[in-house]
Amino acid sequence: MSEAAEQDEQKDETASEGERLKQRRQRRVDANRNAERVLARMGFLNPLRERLALLDDAHELYDLDETADIYGNGIVEALEKKVAGLLGKEAAAFFPTGTMAQQVALRCWAGRTGNPTVALHALAHPEVHERNAFSQVSGLRPVRLTSEPRLPSADEVRDFEEPFGALTLELPLRDAGFVLPTWEELTAVVDAAHERDAVVHFDGARLWETTVHFGRPLDEIADLADSVYVSFYKSFEAFGGAALAGPKTLIEEAKAWRHRYGGAVFQQFPTVLSALAGLERDLPRLPEYVTHARVVATALREGFAAAGVPWARVHPEVPHTFDFQVWLPYDVDALSEAAVRQAEETGVSLFANYWDEKGPGLAMTEVYVRAAALEWTAADVKAAAAEFVSRVTEETGSTGTAGAVSP
Repeated sequence: MSEAAEQDEQKDETASEGERLKQRRQRRVDANRNAERVLARMGFLNPLRERLALLDDAHELYDLDETADIYGNGIVEALEKKVAGLLGKEAAAFFPTGTMAQQVALRCWAGRTGNPTVALHALAHPEVHERNAFSQVSGLRPVRLTSEPRLPSADEVRDFEEPFGALTLELPLRDAGFVLPTWEELTAVVDAAHERDAVVHFDGARLWETTVHFGRPLDEIADLADSVYVSFYKSFEAFGGAALAGPKTLIEEAKAWRHRYGGAVFQQFPTVLSALAGLERDLPRLPEYVTHARVVATALREGFAAAGVPWARVHPEVPHTFDFQVWLPYDVDALSEAAVRQAEETGVSLFANYWDEKGPGLAMTEVYVRAAALEWTAADVKAAAAEFVSRVTEETGSTGTAGAVSP
């Protein structure tokens, strides 16, 4: 076979594999949408008609007889004031994306500290998911404090070998398992950064979910940081959007940079209304979801043990928020097919998210617990886990392939 023919064959195989994965994803989405029982119904996957239904009672959230917003006034300012109050900050600015909000925040801080170096975790969102935006767009220089699956320690911050102007802490650290430090660890890390004359910025996309773990209200948690970013669609059902909160002078400058970055959107009232809906309807229920996530996690662990899985890991064992990881000793294809078939054939969807390969015969998925999960008892979860394992066994012909390893 000629080299050109080999390349054509490889392209065909790649295209075929891409189509197979695309079809499997669509099956997964359809199966979970149609399932009678799920742990979380994620609104962003719903048809447009259902998404728009989120605003059916918008008159309860804001005076709809007011003029629509133009370039950030009106209802946008109302949301900003509400967020600043919730986080105990002087002011807040609404942004279309968190990526933009954090770049602007850290760019502003770099101007104040005179140091464009930003210390962060190797698994932090800007390092993993933003295509090097800090360095490529904003002239910032990220440095990694640690790559361990936990937040940086106070000693790592205090003893880092070069100066940095800002420390960014992602709370919770999603790619490490939605993990959080203890309150004592967090305060020690913040103190260590301040001892180095660095400012502290919280990447708090999911900060709303942390109050149960820390045992503190939102404003007390946010008070540790010099600035805080929060998202409106990760914890809530909002259409999108983010906010940056901090000192008034910082926020005034951030709004100028928001304009320069293209974030001064003409009208944003649908997204802002959906954010107000999340703060009004969802925020009060988040602690309940966190508490129930711990019930679900324990039941999964016990269900896998009873089903004879040789090794399984729920991480963290006691979830820090209402999202957590599950690791199982099987390949991705077997787990993905078993999860989809369970939802399609029984109407019970235990694992709604994709599985990610973490090594030979080892895979991980994220489990989300929301309002729909409150209908599940521990016994329901164990039964679903047993049924899932039986399907995996049918797919693989065995009970597992990996040894006692840990994420």
